[in-house]
Amino acid sequence: MKSKQENLIKFVQSSYKKLANKQKSVEMAAYMKTSMPFYGVQKPDRAPIYKSIKNDFAAENIDEYKNNVRALWALPHREEKYTALEYALANKQFIKRDSLDLYEELIRDGAWWDFVDTIAVHLVGETLLHERKSVKSKLDKWINDDDMWIRRTAILSQNKHKSHTDETMLYKYIQKRMHEREFFITKSIGWALREYSYTNPRSVKQFIAQNKDELAPLSIREGSKRL
Repeated sequence: MKSKQENLIKFVQSSYKKLANKQKSVEMAAYMKTSMPFYGVQKPDRAPIYKSIKNDFAAENIDEYKNNVRALWALPHREEKYTALEYALANKQFIKRDSLDLYEELIRDGAWWDFVDTIAVHLVGETLLHERKSVKSKLDKWINDDDMWIRRTAILSQNKHKSHTDETMLYKYIQKRMHEREFFITKSIGWALREYSYTNPRSVKQFIAQNKDELAPLSIREGSKRL
């Protein structure tokens, strides 16, 4: 008898093979600037697969959660890795501090914005929101990490926190990295400032004014869009 994980993998792969579109696979890979293969299945057509993995293959404990995410992530196509992230998101009870090691693995291995931003905002960010003290100590190290994608994650981790944003933490992280001119860092700073400007525009406007000589022009432009 096949295990639950084997059935999950078989379901995901067979579902994508039925929907595969060679022309779209080439277009999607070109858009993402990657040599990783695509099936050519766009997001709306992936939705029923996501619904099924949520309803039919829910994890019963955190070990099963991590193992299933890793098994899906290990598959070769990009849509399968997107499915790994959707599985991680669907099992909400396991989005917590104990899963940070998994999320860090995915960030370091994925190393591109389509993977990292989902993890940063919706997995790491959700964990930070509910377990702020213990997760913040981890992110305090991430903001100085050698891996640019880990630093980007720390910056973006509060993007959906709105009134629960730790403003001191947000600005501290930005100030630590605002000397960088790496595109994905300057863009993340601008995005984080823009998101917080919906909640506290006066504070963001003041922060940008006080740090305009050190912030990258892209960060200022992005951060000021809704001011």
